[in-house]
Amino acid sequence: MSELLSLSKKIVLLGDPAVGKTSLIRKFVYDMFNDNYITTLGAKVSRKRLIFDHPTKDIKIEMKFLIWDIMGQKEYAMVQQSAFMGAQGAIIVCDVTRRKTLESSINWITNLFDIAGEIPLVLIGNKCDLSEQKQFQYEDLANFVSAFSAPAFLASAKTGENVEISFTKLGEHIVKIDFGE
Repeated sequence: MSELLSLSKKIVLLGDPAVGKTSLIRKFVYDMFNDNYITTLGAKVSRKRLIFDHPTKDIKIEMKFLIWDIMGQKEYAMVQQSAFMGAQGAIIVCDVTRRKTLESSINWITNLFDIAGEIPLVLIGNKCDLSEQKQFQYEDLANFVSAFSAPAFLASAKTGENVEISFTKLGEHIVKIDFGE
């Protein structure tokens, strides 16, 4: 029987307004989706527990994600920056129907790294179910995030496509950093 280690990790979701950060969290944590757009004010924290295998030992790792949904409006940079403090992982979200949201991802990453250091990242191109409206492809995501050695996913909070794997990959990266390979 494996030993169980328990960890809590602060994860932040960042991106421009209306890219689907809240919807991705709802899908991941509660397996729910709602088409209504509600602006996030400040930061909202959700929790989800995942189990990972230790990379080298017969140990299970229970990781409790404290998932911070941070407002995307740029005029609230001070609120955002205070929410970045202590983050141990991040999911950067852009909207595949708006290329500008991919281009602004570099600003989110730069601002995050200035506060939290170079923490593990995953880049999600959300709303991939809107294929006829896409303004960029997976290759654009992968090229963008390759400088950060981070995975990229096209996902849909509506259908659930690649939502779970995006959060899981971030958790696996954190485990590798915390426990080595």
